Amino acid sequence: MAFTLWSLYEATILVLNAVCILHEERFLRKYGWGANQNVQGFGEPPSVKSQLMHLLRSIRTVVRIPLIFFNIVTIFIKLIFG
Repeated sequence: MAFTLWSLYEATILVLNAVCILHEERFLRKYGWGANQNVQGFGEPPSVKSQLMHLLRSIRTVVRIPLIFFNIVTIFIKLIFG
């Protein structure tokens, strides 16, 4: 299997789908990555864990609606071209 733009597109769609369905309270809290775990004081720089949680939340917020469209397009192209 060759590395093409289509395989890169599919990998990106799969990763974004995984980020969007990841549930903080059920899965991430077990490992200490829940929403309430990121308590920090005023003036302290945010930790790497806090920044990653904010990144996951922002990806989930921004990408959710366009991802539905990209999934539909991907399914139709796979159905047509195999």
